[in-house]
Amino acid sequence: MRRFGLLILLLSGAMSAGGEGLTPARLGVIYDRNDAASRRIAQYYVAQRHVPTENLIGLSLPARAVMNRAELAVARSTMLAQLPSDVQSLLLVWSRPYAVECMSVTTAFAAGYQAGFCEPGCAATASNPLFDSAGWLPADTAGWLPAMLLPSDDESLARDIIGRGRTADGTRPPGTVYLVRTQDPVRNVRAAVYPLAAAEVANRLLVRELTTPVEQAPTAVLAYFTGVVQVEELSRIAFRPGAVADHLTSTGGVLAGGRQMSVLAWLRQGATASYGNVSEPCNHLGKFPDPSVFLKHYLRGDSLLAAYWKSVAMPGQGLFVGEPLARPYGARP
Repeated sequence: MRRFGLLILLLSGAMSAGGEGLTPARLGVIYDRNDAASRRIAQYYVAQRHVPTENLIGLSLPARAVMNRAELAVARSTMLAQLPSDVQSLLLVWSRPYAVECMSVTTAFAAGYQAGFCEPGCAATASNPLFDSAGWLPADTAGWLPAMLLPSDDESLARDIIGRGRTADGTRPPGTVYLVRTQDPVRNVRAAVYPLAAAEVANRLLVRELTTPVEQAPTAVLAYFTGVVQVEELSRIAFRPGAVADHLTSTGGVLAGGRQMSVLAWLRQGATASYGNVSEPCNHLGKFPDPSVFLKHYLRGDSLLAAYWKSVAMPGQGLFVGEPLARPYGARP
C-alpha cells in the first residue's frame, strides 16, 4: 500500500514502546535523480543499513542551495505517492538544497512548508509535536516524517559517517559529554540547561563542564554542546562513533558560503550528527537542541534521528544532518 496525498493520522496507540523505534524498514531514503553522487550514496546507505529497496526514492531537485515552496510541494507530493505506508522518517541524501525559503529542508520535507515555521523570524515559531515524546511513530501520530540530511558531495565523508553509525550500534560506549560555556552571553543561553543535562547522565557517562577558551583536548566525546561562531578547539576534539555535536549560533545550517562555522565542520572532525539553522533564529532556546532531552532519549535507546528531533521544540529553521539510524544505546543489531 502506498501513500497518496496527505498522510493518515492517528492510526493507533496500541503498539508497545519496544515496537516503536526507528528501524531500517521504517526509514525512507530519498535522493536527487539529477546528482550521480546523491544516487550512489543513497544506494550505498540502503545496502549498508539493510533498508528495503522499495524505500529508496529518487526525486528531481533544483541544483541550488535554496528551493522554493512550490518546488517543495511538487517534490514532496511525488515522494509521498511512492513512499511505503510503514515509513516513519526520512534520510535525504544530497548537499543542495538544504533550505526551502527560510525553512530547513529537513523540516520542510517532514511537515511541508508552513509560514509559521520560519517567517516570524526572531519570534517564536511553530512547535514540534514530537518534542520530548515517547515512542517513535511520528507519521502515524503527528502526520510528520522527520528527516535528516546526509550531504553527498563529499562521498568519502558520507561513507565515513555511515560507518560511524554502524560501528556505534549497540555498543553502549563509555565516554564524556562536554557542556561548554562561552564568553558570548548571547550564544551562551543554553548553559542554563546544562545542570539538567549533567543530572540526566549522572552515573552513566562522564560530564565535563568547560569554559572557553578550551585549552585541553576533549577526548572520548559522545556529545559536545557549545555556543560560538567558530569552534577554535575543533581540530583537537576526538569523537566516538555515534557522537553528536552542535554550536548555538545563527546560521550553522548554511552548508556553503556562510559567514559562520557550518555543521559540516563537526562531521568532518568525526561527529556522527549535528544541527544548525538555515535562517536567523535569534537565540531562542527552543530553536536549538536541548542537551538534557537529547541525552535522555539517546541513552534510553532511541536512534540518533529520533533523539535529536525530540530535543528541538521549534525545528522549522533547523537542519538535522548525519546518520539517522545510529543507535549506540539500543540492542545490538
